[in-house]
Amino acid sequence: MTVTSIHPRPEPDEVARVTSTAAELLEVLWGRASTAPASASQLRVLLILEHNEGINLRTLADLLASTPPSTSRLCDRLQAAGFVEREVSREDRREVRLYLSSRGRAFLADLRDRREATLRGVLEKMPAGARNALLTGLEAFCAVAAEQLNGHEDEPGSRTA
Repeated sequence: MTVTSIHPRPEPDEVARVTSTAAELLEVLWGRASTAPASASQLRVLLILEHNEGINLRTLADLLASTPPSTSRLCDRLQAAGFVEREVSREDRREVRLYLSSRGRAFLADLRDRREATLRGVLEKMPAGARNALLTGLEAFCAVAAEQLNGHEDEPGSRTA
């Protein structure tokens, strides 16, 4: 895909199409950068635990849109790999809290370093103005997406520019 011009007021449908294509290309690039011993589902668990330290299995299952038994099996494999630690809750001994281990944190840090190095190889070939526009757009995208993921907006697309 070649960018040949700047659109003064791009339509959301066109931006969504190009963003989707970019996400697909990111997946391919990240796949090349990854020697991950974790599946995509397991990686999702690690990322969720990184941002939600000490959540219980049911909450994790809800965030994954999965069942507690399936989520428990995912966590079993991650615990066996040394990426996740389980701890009995002090408030309710029937509840198990989930934590990212130091090995899990190191794995995510290494994965991010490799992914960023791969992205740098692409970004270095882009004109500075295009990199700046991409950075500005991605910062705005991340802010709105984070608001929606955190439940601060009721309807997707309800934000006005």
